Amino acid sequence: MEHIAADADIAPVAALIAEPARAAILTALLGGRALAAGELARMAGVSAATASAHLARLLDGGLVAVVRRGRHRYYRLAGHEIAEVLEVLARISARPPVRSLRQSRQARQLEEARTCYDHLAGRAGVSLLDRLKDGGHYDGHDLTGRGERLLSRLGVDVAGTRRSRRRFAPECLDWTERRAHLGGALGAAITEVLFEREWLRRGTVPRAVTLTDAGRQGLEELFGSKELTSGTPVT
Repeated sequence: MEHIAADADIAPVAALIAEPARAAILTALLGGRALAAGELARMAGVSAATASAHLARLLDGGLVAVVRRGRHRYYRLAGHEIAEVLEVLARISARPPVRSLRQSRQARQLEEARTCYDHLAGRAGVSLLDRLKDGGHYDGHDLTGRGERLLSRLGVDVAGTRRSRRRFAPECLDWTERRAHLGGALGAAITEVLFEREWLRRGTVPRAVTLTDAGRQGLEELFGSKELTSGTPVT
């Protein structure tokens, strides 16, 4: 059989992601935080020894990286590119059936607001991009001058963010909403500021976030609209 030359050898990476426990570990790390092996084992439903073996393979494959804090080791995704691949796979994959009230509640939290690695996603992320577009702050590709002034007032270092080697302000198709939220360096910078201001806080479900009362008020004042923050708070 004649083999066709390819631009990249994707099979080894696909094989790493395809194993269910490793896929669960990678999905757990989509929240952007570094997690310990024991926590990842629990979230993937495997033993500590099995999780360690999977993490070793993911390290060798360049999909995760180690963060050392004293004697402890924590794991995170190797970069935003890995998160983008996982999000694309999520968009084209079937959603698992919800079999309990707890699963239903967790799904609702993720749909409402979550982190897509390091930027805001879910209904809140889509609404944020809508408000930027509707207010003439974002033209579908870049910030307008008006948008730069707005985000500077929020505390985003727009000029510094532009110097990032990462794409500045791409739209990212949201896998639950099937509409775009703001990704790239700018999406990450905005989300970082929202956490620093304590307008966002992390929820009890991995990746889930909620808008605080201060966040709801601050965003309403910033955009002059309640549409972004009209969802029911999730606790």
